[in-house]
Amino acid sequence: MQALPDITSFKKRYEEIDGLMQSSDFYSDQRKAAELSREHQKLRELIQLYEGYRKLENDIAENKAIVADPASDPDLQALAQDELTTADAQLASLHQQVLVGMLPPDPSDSRNTVMEIRAGAGGDEASLFAAQLLRMYSRFSENKGWKIEPLNSSESEQGGFKTVCILIKGEEVYKTLKFESGVHRVQRVPVTEANGRIHTSTVTVAVLPEAEEVDIHIAPDDLEITVCRASGPGGQGVNTTDSAVQILHKPSGLIVNCSDERSQLKNKLKAMTILRSRLLEAKMEEERAKYAAERKGQIGSGDRSERIRTYNFPQSRLTDHRIGLTVHNLDQVMEGELEEIIHALQDADQKAKIDALNG
Repeated sequence: MQALPDITSFKKRYEEIDGLMQSSDFYSDQRKAAELSREHQKLRELIQLYEGYRKLENDIAENKAIVADPASDPDLQALAQDELTTADAQLASLHQQVLVGMLPPDPSDSRNTVMEIRAGAGGDEASLFAAQLLRMYSRFSENKGWKIEPLNSSESEQGGFKTVCILIKGEEVYKTLKFESGVHRVQRVPVTEANGRIHTSTVTVAVLPEAEEVDIHIAPDDLEITVCRASGPGGQGVNTTDSAVQILHKPSGLIVNCSDERSQLKNKLKAMTILRSRLLEAKMEEERAKYAAERKGQIGSGDRSERIRTYNFPQSRLTDHRIGLTVHNLDQVMEGELEEIIHALQDADQKAKIDALNG
């Protein structure tokens, strides 16, 4: 078992936050106070685990000495031997827990999430699968007690979605869903296929941490905002008013359209939510790129061109290509039972990060 990294820097950070929490104006910024309080709690738990690990190490050394000492009392030797039989497993467990606690947190893990689902190759079949993925993530979110707010959508003629964008609000949404970004491939017989042939279609999912105004500064002069009459499904009220909003962010070239609401103001606010999140994602990707070599063994969580998963309906099989995971309960997965897959991805990412921590 490898030696644990030095705990000193974590103790210093704990003491630093402890001092800040004694300040009279600590809670003047509620959001910052909540973040620091969570960090303080996690550091306290880490330090307690580390101290427990060191104590168990000492106990093991003492018990080994008792067992090896021919002059020791036989009853005491038997008791020491009994404790040694379970001590190694306990030590290994604590070792793992300490390493996990030392992993640097993703500052976006606690954020709400903007999810964009876009039909890719496959025409109508892709748009229908996009709608199914939206339903799958919606069911999963409901089971987690999260709230979903529609942001924008473009429906296809067959009842699916060319594109759909939602905001998911809740506890650790981004931490849970960030590995869903990428290309999702579906293999099945479309309802329009008369000869029973299996078709392959793709849908792209992007998971973006919700950005706030303090995260991304957008100068008004950087925006070109146009309004027009909404088109497509939505009823007379939508289609007869100039409520649709398009925002062009000139420095980046990003364009966001929003037309779901009858109110031009609501559409503008939703479009700005999407734009800020896309800009934050781009900023985060720049930072990740600086450490590309360090991330070689980690699970992808942002490359929209990466094919991450295949849904094979004839065989009721789902395969996640990043970690080689295959399950044969596709019907349940499509009903929102994603826990097994998400936990496997989180475990694999955690293991890769621990390996990097160990050098």
